[in-house]
Amino acid sequence: MAANTNPQARHGIVKVDPAVLMTLRAHKKKPTGAIAPGFKARKTLNMTFKGGKTIPHLSFKTFYLGSQNWPASDMQNIDTALSGAMSDPHLNNVMQQYYPGAAAISTAFLGSARLIPAVVAPFTRDSVNPILAGLIADGSLNGVDFDTTVICLMLPPGVTLTTDAVGGVGKARGDGDNLDSSLQGLGGYHGSCHIGAQRVYFAAGVYSQFINGQPNGIPVWPDSWKNIVATFYHELNEVRTDPDVEDAIRGNNDALLGWYSDATGGGEIGDIPMSEAGANLRSVMVEVTLGNGVIAPIQLMWSNAVGGPEGPFG
Repeated sequence: MAANTNPQARHGIVKVDPAVLMTLRAHKKKPTGAIAPGFKARKTLNMTFKGGKTIPHLSFKTFYLGSQNWPASDMQNIDTALSGAMSDPHLNNVMQQYYPGAAAISTAFLGSARLIPAVVAPFTRDSVNPILAGLIADGSLNGVDFDTTVICLMLPPGVTLTTDAVGGVGKARGDGDNLDSSLQGLGGYHGSCHIGAQRVYFAAGVYSQFINGQPNGIPVWPDSWKNIVATFYHELNEVRTDPDVEDAIRGNNDALLGWYSDATGGGEIGDIPMSEAGANLRSVMVEVTLGNGVIAPIQLMWSNAVGGPEGPFG
């Protein structure tokens, strides 16, 4: 695959340097509705459409793994904030530019469910397929349109996440991604599993928190649920604009990519702002007031229109 030449590039992954996380404190900032404060336009990083699939009308369903270890308030807060952010008209106006001439994009939240069995740590890329196969087999995904739906797998507190793929299902992710761990700043990733003849889009994310003073995931906020919402907002919008990136990497086929930037420092729609923010994660991981009045923690997405991360606008 003629991939990004930046050796730090990551496909479908949200990751930061753990050293950055050690300096963070709680924050709240309102985006301006234009390029985010502190950024200058860099349209050389703008994404181009590669011809692959995109999903203007997205659905997602959430599964809380090891749910007996989840605070009930966290699950409720995540469901409310994530579904609200993904369907917010002002935030979606930023995304609409990638669907020129199309009807307004939409997102449907298909609800959440709790899975009680304990989660073995570390949770790896090889852990994903068996869980999805089980959900298909037990009927948990009956009626789901797999062509437009993302299955979100949320890990419980204390469990680490890696992209390791001993079984090979994700081993061709490229760029050394199989070495990434939530102990090294990995927050989550998305991809596509093939269960028999069925392709299933997924996103997996860690319960971002500090453990014994060290970051597991991307704990920008002291409230872990906020970090999780921002991570999955990142992942869901990447699936919306570039769902088949993992298949593109596995098959060395750029034609499967959707919106993507080949520039050094580029990548997918959520990756570029994280790269540009560098140590200043607070510039792109922010809390915004949605149209329904809910305050939601999100990560700002890349906007070709302004050549940088952009907040909601009317």
